[in-house]
Amino acid sequence: MAREKIQIKKIDNSTARQVTFSKRRRGLFKKAEELSVLCDADVALIIFSSNGKLFDYSSSRYSY
Repeated sequence: MAREKIQIKKIDNSTARQVTFSKRRRGLFKKAEELSVLCDADVALIIFSSNGKLFDYSSSRYSY
């Protein structure tokens, strides 16, 4: 049974928008980590929330 396709648009309710952002952010970080491990690649991810807060992920094993 396939999921119903949703229309991508801005979520008007700010609480629901924040919840969705948090869930999707975790998913993106997980996918970035998987990509790094499976492909032995250095991956960096930078995300800014709607209120300007910074979230980042880096798989680099090197320090510059």
